[in-house]
Amino acid sequence: MKQQIIMERQSPQEIKAYQEELLRRQLIYLQAYSSYYKRLFETYHIDIDTIRTLADLERIPTTSKDDIQAHNEDFFCVGREKIIDYCSTSGTLGRPVTFGLTEEDLERLAYNEMRSFQTIGVQPGDVVQLMTTIDRRFMAGLAYFLGLRKLGAGILRVGSGIPPLQWDVILQHKPRFLIAVPSFLLKMIEYAEQHGIDYRNTSIEAVLCIGESLRDASLNDSLLTQRIREKWPLKLYSTYASTEMGAAFTECDAFQGGHVHEDLIIIEVLDEEGQPVPDGESGELVITTLGVQGVPLLRFKTGDIVRKHTAPCSCGRNTYRIGPVEGRKQQMVKYKGTTLYPPAMHDLLAGFPEIEHHIIEISHNAIGTDEIVIYVSSEDTSEKLLQQIKDHFRAKLRVAPRVEKRSSEELQRIIFNPLSRKPITFIDKR
Repeated sequence: MKQQIIMERQSPQEIKAYQEELLRRQLIYLQAYSSYYKRLFETYHIDIDTIRTLADLERIPTTSKDDIQAHNEDFFCVGREKIIDYCSTSGTLGRPVTFGLTEEDLERLAYNEMRSFQTIGVQPGDVVQLMTTIDRRFMAGLAYFLGLRKLGAGILRVGSGIPPLQWDVILQHKPRFLIAVPSFLLKMIEYAEQHGIDYRNTSIEAVLCIGESLRDASLNDSLLTQRIREKWPLKLYSTYASTEMGAAFTECDAFQGGHVHEDLIIIEVLDEEGQPVPDGESGELVITTLGVQGVPLLRFKTGDIVRKHTAPCSCGRNTYRIGPVEGRKQQMVKYKGTTLYPPAMHDLLAGFPEIEHHIIEISHNAIGTDEIVIYVSSEDTSEKLLQQIKDHFRAKLRVAPRVEKRSSEELQRIIFNPLSRKPITFIDKR
């Protein structure tokens, strides 16, 4: 652990050399044990001995989610007897795929999250409330548990939803940190206000936020973040991870993007032609895992649109940072000549406290172009609210989608589908 903290503060050149050594080891491992990558190296006549630098990676074809779905078993590099835990992706962008973790992979996962928690200030002996699921083959909840255990923190495994239960646990056990979806914090605030809970003066100091972006493309607070902090002035730290990465990018106190754990992952940000974009410009995140035994990935296209930031961080770490997910490539919407991504639309809707629930639905119309319908539930039954939403979209995103009212019960049945481990607020019917 101490060695890694020192590495984070070494020069970018030293960090790069360290990553390249780990990359060479990973390529040797893939050639020896991965049926999929062995076949890929042979098909494209790739001599892994010539891949010596991070720049050399560009000579290797990328891997897509479709490849893993079609050849899931071929990505496993160990026998089933060595798999300790089976995780699966959430299936947000297609059929879920299975990932197997060895004992060493679970240790790597714990190490990754321990470092993430250290980044936000969690210390041994702190109590942390886990407000997300740990079941349904969900890697994130397991990772948080393992990381906190490795760090020596106390864990309150409450799970997702149910504000009264969350508050009971907070008031009884006084955790210092929460792990939560940020929009759920608004539900927590609403419940506290309705039931006389002095939430601003509880034990909670900070929240590790998952599943939704806290910053915009310029790394300023999103509308959702502003709404939460106006009511409850906590430290809100963003973290971004995925099952495929087995690693996380977590913000420090500078709140200027999530720091990359350079010994666990190599990242590229590529344009539509597969070429690297300049630092600070948006592109698709492509990852190469380091040190994974069960299902390692080489140049995997995540589909997430992000920006890489290499300017020095005030925290003293020299690792580069990844900004918020601005959208997913497959969820890009072309609407009346404007390119949109769901996160920007979700954040605009977060600016309306009178909206209880919302769902964004995308479909193709008769002439083959994208159509957007936003369903909202609210105690405000006037047409004025719908017009305000449309006007706000027009002012901020230059387009005005159709907005329709629905009952809170109807939207809740869709959003909190028991068969989904994530709230469903975006439906793509294209």
